[in-house]
Amino acid sequence: MSRRSPGDAAPDFSLETDAGETLSSEDLRGNRIVLYFYPKADTSGCTTQACDFSAAADDFDAAGLRVIGVSPDPVAKLAKFRDKHDLGITLLSDPEHALCEAFGVWVEKKMYGNTYMGVERSTFVIDPDGVIESAMYKVRPKGHAAAVLEAASG
Repeated sequence: MSRRSPGDAAPDFSLETDAGETLSSEDLRGNRIVLYFYPKADTSGCTTQACDFSAAADDFDAAGLRVIGVSPDPVAKLAKFRDKHDLGITLLSDPEHALCEAFGVWVEKKMYGNTYMGVERSTFVIDPDGVIESAMYKVRPKGHAAAVLEAASG
């Protein structure tokens, strides 16, 4: 699937949360959403990013934004990640990487000379009607939450 751009309809989904509940795009209609994709729970960059989003949760709420993180990790791992770092955001499990593919963030990556498929760290702001307001690809974890909040509030 190709990358998503501002003005595109956000792909529909129905995935399990870190709490073991099902959350769908339909459930989120009427809300502005920050949907961010990260490679793997409890790794250094992903932890920094999740903790920063959690620390700013009240600011996102005040701006009318709900933050949701998505990774291919299983629900049990997401729950452990949430509890270990006291995360105050919703995490979605995308083990088949269907949502990652739909947003165009399941990509070929290279590390130490090896090529593999994985999540490209990316963030989307989605309006109450399910339309993408902004799309940010290849983001850096440190300071990203603040940059998203500033961009989405401005």
